[in-house]
Amino acid sequence: MPDITLTQATTIVEAARSFAESKGFLMNIAVVDQGANLKAFGRMDGAWLGSIDISIKKARTARWFDMESGDLGPLSQPGGPLYNIEVSNGGLITFPGGIPLTVGDEIVGAIGVSGGSVDEDRSVALAGVDALS
Repeated sequence: MPDITLTQATTIVEAARSFAESKGFLMNIAVVDQGANLKAFGRMDGAWLGSIDISIKKARTARWFDMESGDLGPLSQPGGPLYNIEVSNGGLITFPGGIPLTVGDEIVGAIGVSGGSVDEDRSVALAGVDALS
């Protein structure tokens, strides 16, 4: 299976950072490889320190489950089929901002973004995803 390259990962981080900057957002942006290992990371000047870990966990969550992190949210609510899943795997994030990265039909990694509202985080992550296309 193909894995994301360092060049691709840094291009994704830069595209996401550029988009965030154009909107006035201060973000932490993480890209993980196929194995959910950190491949590239960028913390914009002034971005929240607490969001560093969240951005990485969003990326890992998206890769481990091959879906957007926010798609796990409804499933992890009380009474849901995956209730409490967020305490597994050393901590998952079940709100938007983590998105799998694909080349063709293959998932090669994931991006995770944190620092703004969940809608802002997801929009910055999508800008990173678009850079891989």
